[in-house]
Amino acid sequence: MTYSGAVTVGGPADVHELPDLMISKVAVGPMNNNAYLLRCRATDEQLLIDAAADPHTLLSLIGESGIASVVTTHRHQDHWTALREVVDATGARTLAGRYDAEGIPVPTDVPVEDGDTVRVGRVELTARHLVGHTPGSIALVYDDPHGHPHVFTGDCLFPGGVGNTWKDPEAFESLLHDVETKLFDRLPDETWVYPGHGDDTTLGAERPHLAEWRERGW
Repeated sequence: MTYSGAVTVGGPADVHELPDLMISKVAVGPMNNNAYLLRCRATDEQLLIDAAADPHTLLSLIGESGIASVVTTHRHQDHWTALREVVDATGARTLAGRYDAEGIPVPTDVPVEDGDTVRVGRVELTARHLVGHTPGSIALVYDDPHGHPHVFTGDCLFPGGVGNTWKDPEAFESLLHDVETKLFDRLPDETWVYPGHGDDTTLGAERPHLAEWRERGW
């Protein structure tokens, strides 16, 4: 079936099948968080992005093969509520942005900097540090050698705008700047965007609205 990225809490995962990578998206928790399970098709190694909530749902999605690692996109609690249970059950190593690690109660094994490579099996993703929603938010970019890029943006980019900066002009300017220079300026319109909540989008769908976002200030 064609992947849409439309998922609901309590509903099934939606699976995006790429040549080298399988991406399973599931919605969990009272804030409708998205969690993403990435599986390298060559090695079957798996990585989870945001153990947000509902550990039973996440562990069922992960299955008996387990996960090698779990990445937390940022320090906000709704993105790590199930992290302890998932790590305890799987023994996975933990990764998070270096400047958000102190705000995550489960110790971070691998602090991630801008430009670092995050691996799942033979697949490589590039971390991008995006400042404004939190000091250490990271996005993960997968530049598919067989097609267009894919980017997991946490709460930094959604359909219709950047993440919440709580009416702080400096934080908004920082986040918009980082999203523009590290995502929009480097990646093509076809880039698929997987956000921390809600539906997916593409950079091409959002690019025409950048000036509008800047003018409105959120």
